[in-house]
Amino acid sequence: MSTFAINAPGVKGSINQGFFAPISPSLGLTRSARLTRTLVVLSLAIVLVAGAAATSGAGDQVVAAMSYTTVVVPAGATLWSVASAYSDGDVQAMVEAIREANNLSGYDITAGARLRVPRR
Repeated sequence: MSTFAINAPGVKGSINQGFFAPISPSLGLTRSARLTRTLVVLSLAIVLVAGAAATSGAGDQVVAAMSYTTVVVPAGATLWSVASAYSDGDVQAMVEAIREANNLSGYDITAGARLRVPRR
């Protein structure tokens, strides 16, 4: 569909047969056009934020808060013996959990050291 308008010389009116009314540059957008533009931009922003939140993985995993028991290492104890005393099965996993909780780089501990032991 095409638009065809003819303005005769001296005639102030024009015939508009198209879909859009011409907007005078001096007037700017009409009130309804500004409202429509604002609603379209706002709805696009909401869709983008919702899409980003859905793909970010926020809320995928729920991590339970870990509670700890503080233990003073007795003389002659090793990390394995402390872990086996507080473990309920997998001692190696408890050793690694104690190392991670106390930021230990190795497996050596000294007597009198205070260790945080995770409760399971």
